[in-house]
Amino acid sequence: MHPETHLQLHHVRSAELRSQSAEFHLAHRCAAPRKGLRARLGWTMVELGLRVIPDRTAVPPRAPRMA
Repeated sequence: MHPETHLQLHHVRSAELRSQSAEFHLAHRCAAPRKGLRARLGWTMVELGLRVIPDRTAVPPRAPRMA
């Protein structure tokens, strides 16, 4: 393929990606925040999981083995 043709294809693809990126950012900015039952349930599960994990500072370190 001719180098200039190859470069032109890169420029076209770059422009396409920029326009898609701009559309994505606009759509993402306009989306309403999730305040439904699903989001609340998810955060409740995260909090519960963090409470279930044992606190590592309360566990004494193991003594080194003597060989």
